[in-house]
Amino acid sequence: MSLFDFFRKKKKEEKPKEEKKAPKIRVEEKPRKIKKEKAVEERKEIHPVKSSEAGAKQFNRVKPKVSKPRAKISGTAYRVLKSPHVSEKATDLVAKNQYTFKILPRANKIEVKKAVEGLYNVDVIGVRIINVHRRHRRLGRITGWKKGYKKAIVKVKEGQKIEVLPR
Repeated sequence: MSLFDFFRKKKKEEKPKEEKKAPKIRVEEKPRKIKKEKAVEERKEIHPVKSSEAGAKQFNRVKPKVSKPRAKISGTAYRVLKSPHVSEKATDLVAKNQYTFKILPRANKIEVKKAVEGLYNVDVIGVRIINVHRRHRRLGRITGWKKGYKKAIVKVKEGQKIEVLPR
């Protein structure tokens, strides 16, 4: 059996365990939290409640509407819009304040909205995007494909217009 002794686990000699030293932790004082009562008093001082708002919640702030300056994207609109899409259906949609554009295949709704707002200086309410797939066409013996494209239908705020085809 002495041949297989090296497969057996050797018993470790018991050594007295040394106490592990705890790592030094730097204690920092945290800022004290303000009690709710004090916080309420501070808010009242900063934002007093008007008599007309007495029934409403005390801490709601009425933010004044500030008109944001329009982001001018007209310089980069060519990267999104290809051309206005003129068809019978598109001209009927103009009566509903909706305009149709051919757009690049990688463009999304947000980019289209910014491009139209910047280029035509109008407020866009909504954008719908349609992928028109390519079609198989044949002329005699010759067969081929008609290219597909992506188009966007843009709804504009009532009272505003886009001059698609200048007169």
